[in-house]
Amino acid sequence: MTRKSVMIFMVVLALTIANSSFAKMLKLSSTTSTQNTGLLGFLSKQFRTDTGYTLAVIAVGTGRALKLAQNCDVDVTLVHAPSLERKFVANGYGIDRRIVMANYFVIVGPKSDPADIKDASSAKNAFTRIAHSKSTFLSRDDNSGTNVKEKTIWKMAGIAPAGSWYERIGHGMGATLMMASEKNAYTLSDIGTYLKMKNKLDIVPLYDRKSRLLYNPYHVMAVNPNHCSNVDYKGALKFDRWITSKRVQKLIAGYKDSEGKTLFTPLAIY
Repeated sequence: MTRKSVMIFMVVLALTIANSSFAKMLKLSSTTSTQNTGLLGFLSKQFRTDTGYTLAVIAVGTGRALKLAQNCDVDVTLVHAPSLERKFVANGYGIDRRIVMANYFVIVGPKSDPADIKDASSAKNAFTRIAHSKSTFLSRDDNSGTNVKEKTIWKMAGIAPAGSWYERIGHGMGATLMMASEKNAYTLSDIGTYLKMKNKLDIVPLYDRKSRLLYNPYHVMAVNPNHCSNVDYKGALKFDRWITSKRVQKLIAGYKDSEGKTLFTPLAIY
């Protein structure tokens, strides 16, 4: 979602709230992966049934999602970049951070695998092979959780990617996967979004080992009411407790792709 589209969303949201005196609206910033997989759409209906709140979702990269929360534009956030999240909490912008779920990252690319990463010894080795072969790689370049992870892997590999083979596109996960498919390019994706979209794609997971480096946890945080006096902290806390409840964690576990594969593993501790 571009900055312009976010602004349009906020205007529409304000009008919706103004014209819905009886409706309770909770504003949530989240990642494109939770939207692209359809998970938040699925959960939003149940949240309204259970609490009476309508969930207004702004789906952007994690960096932008946290910025919206920092600027007091949302009440709660659900993201997947632990290093950015810890800084967000330490700076006093967010509270009540809790683990919700996780999946893992995979490196996807053309079936022909021109960089020969399928038998790479690690994600770092796979990135090294892509760079040395100058095979096209698409970077989200949006400070999302996926982009943060990608930059971490490049740094660990000792590579500063540059050149015509390395394309910075600034799009969400769904759009990035579609572009990678069209360009026969490699990219880093969370497995959930890939599984949900795979029937539309001509790229496949080529490095998909569930290593610690590729682990992808999601956390929920309420915006700190001491930082933003306008936020609905009670509503945010309600969502925090709701999404980490045993019943909703079972809903997340049961949310699968068309072939019955789990997109997210619930991790809340009761």
